[in-house]
Amino acid sequence: MEGFKDTIVLVTGGAGFVGSNLVKRLLEADVRNIHIVDNLLSAERMNVPSDGRVLLSQASIIDDHLLQGLEDEYAYVFHLATYHGNQNSIQNPIADHENNTLTTLKLYERIKAFKQVKRVVYSSAGCTAANKTFDQAEATTETDLVSLTMDSPYSMSKIFGEFYSNYYFQQHGLPAIRARFQNVYGPGEILGAGQWRGTPATVWRNVIPTFIYKALKNQPLPVENNGIATRDFIYVGDVVDGLIACALKGRPGQAYNIASGVETSIMDLAKMINELTDNNAPIQFLPRRQWDNSGKRYGSTEKSKKELFFNAVTNLRDGLTHTIEWTRENLNQIDQCISKHSNYLVRE
Repeated sequence: MEGFKDTIVLVTGGAGFVGSNLVKRLLEADVRNIHIVDNLLSAERMNVPSDGRVLLSQASIIDDHLLQGLEDEYAYVFHLATYHGNQNSIQNPIADHENNTLTTLKLYERIKAFKQVKRVVYSSAGCTAANKTFDQAEATTETDLVSLTMDSPYSMSKIFGEFYSNYYFQQHGLPAIRARFQNVYGPGEILGAGQWRGTPATVWRNVIPTFIYKALKNQPLPVENNGIATRDFIYVGDVVDGLIACALKGRPGQAYNIASGVETSIMDLAKMINELTDNNAPIQFLPRRQWDNSGKRYGSTEKSKKELFFNAVTNLRDGLTHTIEWTRENLNQIDQCISKHSNYLVRE
C-alpha cells in the first residue's frame, strides 16, 4: 500500500457500498486526500468517513461545473459510480444511461490530458462477458469476445464503459484498467440506501443482503427458478484488495476479473444463510425472472493471480458470518432506509 502514501485520490461513487469500503482502506494507507463524488442516488451520506482528508462533492460526475473544477492532481482515479442495477435499468434505461454510461464518457473526456494520473480503475461487471446459459457454466475469462445480446441496459452500460476505457487508453494514453466485479457482498451494503429508483430492486437490491435481512426477520427467502442459478460471490474486503491491486499492479488497457472463482447456487446460498441465522421459515419458491438469461456463471481467477498476485481469501461461510453480524448490529439503520420507500413498495 506504499504506492498510495501522500497521494490524492478521486473516487466516484465513493459513498456507496464498495466505494466506502475502499475509501476506508485508502485512509489506512496514509493518502493525503480523497475526493468523493457521489450524487447519493443509491448511497447514504453516513457511509462517508468523518476524516479531514475526505472531501464529498454531492453531485453526479456528469455535472459540468463539477467536472471543470477537477484539477490535474489525482494520482489514482477509481470510477465506481453506477446505476444500480439490472432491474432498475430495465425500468428506466435513460436514467441508467445518464448515471452509468455518460458518467464514464464525461469523466474520461475531462481527465484524458491529466499528467498526474498513474491509473484509472473502472468498475465493470462479470455479467458483461459471461456466457448466457442455464447449462453447466465454465469460468468466464477476460477475453475480448463479448456477446451483442445483453440482458439489461445495465449490462450494456458496463460494457460501454469498457469500450470507453480502451478507447481513451489507445487514443489518449489514459491508463485505464477494467476491474470486472463478480457478485460483491459484505458489511456496509444497506438495503434501501439512496433514492427510489422505480422498482422494488431499489430496496431488495442484491440477493445476499436481501436473504440475510429476511432470515434475521424469520421470513421466507424468495428463491426463483428453484434456485438453480449460480453466481460467484466475493467478499467486499477481497474486492477492495482487488481494486488496489489493479491500481498498483494492473496493466493499462487490460481487464481483470475480481472473483472468488467459486460457483455457488442460489439454493445452496439460501440454505447456508438459513442455517447461519437459525431461520426456520420455509423457502418461498418463485418463477424465473424472464429477463435473466445468464443463469449460471462464475469468474476465472487465473489472470488476476498471475498478473496482480490477487487472490480472494474469504470463503463464503466466513464472509456470510461477518455480514450477518454486521447486519444484526445495523438493523435499525437498515429498517430506516427501507422505510423511506415503504409507500412505493406497497404500490408495487
